[in-house]
Amino acid sequence: MFGRERVEYKGPDEMRTMRRAGVVVADALDAVVAAAAPGVTTAGLDAVAARVIAGAGATPSFLGYLGYPATVCVSVNDEVVHGIPGERVLADGDVLSVDCGAVVDGWHGDSARTVVVGTGDAGDEELVRTGEAAMWAGIAALARGLAAGERLDVVGEAVETEVERAQAAGLNGGRAYGIVEEYVGHGIGSAMHQPPDVLNYRARGRSMRLRPGMCLAVEPMLVRGERFTRTLDDEWTVVTEDGSRAVHWEHTVALHEGGAWVLTARDGGAERLGALGVTVAPLA
Repeated sequence: MFGRERVEYKGPDEMRTMRRAGVVVADALDAVVAAAAPGVTTAGLDAVAARVIAGAGATPSFLGYLGYPATVCVSVNDEVVHGIPGERVLADGDVLSVDCGAVVDGWHGDSARTVVVGTGDAGDEELVRTGEAAMWAGIAALARGLAAGERLDVVGEAVETEVERAQAAGLNGGRAYGIVEEYVGHGIGSAMHQPPDVLNYRARGRSMRLRPGMCLAVEPMLVRGERFTRTLDDEWTVVTEDGSRAVHWEHTVALHEGGAWVLTARDGGAERLGALGVTVAPLA
């Protein structure tokens, strides 16, 4: 079950259970995004996610994790990740990132989305779309890399290439987006965070080879300014140092003998990966 770097390799049954957890996460994020509107508190969004997860008979991955006090992470504007829900009231044009995890029969699913609340700035909308596109580029690279016997660093290469493409197309006024480096994707399975790290940027050195049985969270975080971050006094909330706005996207992906399956996407990733020339391989 375990191999190099203590990577946990899953069989088809474990992946199917993780798919059940992934669908719960998708349902919770759907409900939170539908509820997000000017005047709603971030604590109210947390309550929405908690009801969906409990209603599915699952448990939250985040609540109590290293002392974290809420069901989901809700990060707004310059908050990159790990924002704690509370009395903050959403305003028109806020950039809202929600990270959610759920556990079913001991197996985890983990996913994050970013939306603009109400009517937003065009540049923020571009940032949201670029972050999502970068995530899907990384997932497509995983699927192709598995088939070709490549290494995990194909994800970071694909994410950074997509971000560069957006800049070249004139997004963000032609200025470079920052790719946050301190927080990366990860293995996932019987624990929420496992080896290996899944980088969102090009890196020197040889990463491990992609193999069937891996389940990985692809998780890019982009900012409109510099990539540097700091953590607030609550010891959780990560913000950009320059106050620029940030987005966070994530999906849990299973690699198996037949290919790749996006466990936290309702269609398994068929639509977005199909547009990139990749065929999804769900397990029956």
